[in-house]
Amino acid sequence: MKSVNKASLFFLLLIFVSSCTQRAENEKSFNADEMIIRISEIEIDSADLEEYISILKEESEASVRLEPGVISIYPMYQKENPTQIRILEIYKDKEAYDSHLETPHFKHYKTTTLKMVKSLKLLDMEAIDEESMPAIFEKLSENE
Repeated sequence: MKSVNKASLFFLLLIFVSSCTQRAENEKSFNADEMIIRISEIEIDSADLEEYISILKEESEASVRLEPGVISIYPMYQKENPTQIRILEIYKDKEAYDSHLETPHFKHYKTTTLKMVKSLKLLDMEAIDEESMPAIFEKLSENE
């Protein structure tokens, strides 16, 4: 019985050390000063809304899954007016953003939805509380 307890204790210690190491690595790799944060304000023609949303969902999923420098492509719409799309975009740095613009999935999104967009406004943003941003993403991963 004592050997089982020692093995369990060792295993828990290993998990704890690994978790601390991962947290330290995440904090080292996070640099808010280099990040690009943007809100895209897009108005879509109502006749194209369903098709636009389908294409946008494919593009945002591929961007986050395939591109290490894409932290967030989070699309949403106004409840009272679904043709008003907003996208929270967060990129690790300018290099990640520039790379994103050259990907096949972004180019497909841009060319196929161009005729659907009635207006587009890109708002570059600055984080107010950049110290809390790593905690947001840690919290998300804890809920998985």
